[in-house]
Amino acid sequence: MAIITLNPIQKPSLLLEADNIKPDVFAGKSLDEIKALHVFMGTDQLTLGEFFEVSGDSGATAADTKIVIDGDISRVKYIGMKMTAGEVVVNGSTDMYAGAWMQGGKLTVNGDVDAFSGLAMTGGELIVNGNAGNYLGAAYRGDWRGMRGGVIRVSGNGGSDIGTFMRGGEIIIGGDVDVHVGTHAEGGKIVVKGDAKSRVGGQMVKGEIYVFGDIEVMMPGYQYRKDVDLEVDGVSGRFALYEGDMGERHPKKKGVTIYGQLYMKY
Repeated sequence: MAIITLNPIQKPSLLLEADNIKPDVFAGKSLDEIKALHVFMGTDQLTLGEFFEVSGDSGATAADTKIVIDGDISRVKYIGMKMTAGEVVVNGSTDMYAGAWMQGGKLTVNGDVDAFSGLAMTGGELIVNGNAGNYLGAAYRGDWRGMRGGVIRVSGNGGSDIGTFMRGGEIIIGGDVDVHVGTHAEGGKIVVKGDAKSRVGGQMVKGEIYVFGDIEVMMPGYQYRKDVDLEVDGVSGRFALYEGDMGERHPKKKGVTIYGQLYMKY
């Protein structure tokens, strides 16, 4: 796999919008062509080369191209947005929308990501070796289609509104999360290995949520069903199974009502 390396050479005075930083765009281009790609800072259209030193070689296709960003880009948005193949590694933190609308490939952030990362993903893998902001794997504002496929894995903590309108895929959080997990979910799987605050699974129609720690306030629309022994993300244990949200309309399959399933580990 051919590797292109980006080294930040200046910090943008405003948030930088850099949706061109992905293998789909870099593939088949020379270094000069990559440096000339546009970025936006406010209303100003600038070039990638004004903010990054670019070295290495791109592959003939996105699948053959790996982008490595060495340095903090916590003021740069849209890294890996809509990428379909290849790989991006960020050795630092990013701003909002990292991996948003991602369809394939792999994006690894060795730091933190801000809000709306993994937004409406349909495929691929987003690995965050730090903390994630709000609306991880959620739907875009005003849309009802959240994450539909792929995997998001966060080593640290997550913010609020994780997996809002989630319809498929998987989100694994290694630490704690804030309020509103899986709100309006109609599928998918969320694993929280730490504690959750409140409103877990609110207005959930179907899908699965697993919480290894405590839930500060349990939603009243969930009813305990039974204890089950499970292996979840490599961890075996006994879980209490709750079904809900009983305040919502739920579909039927072969005459059986389908509920969202919330598991709490003992």
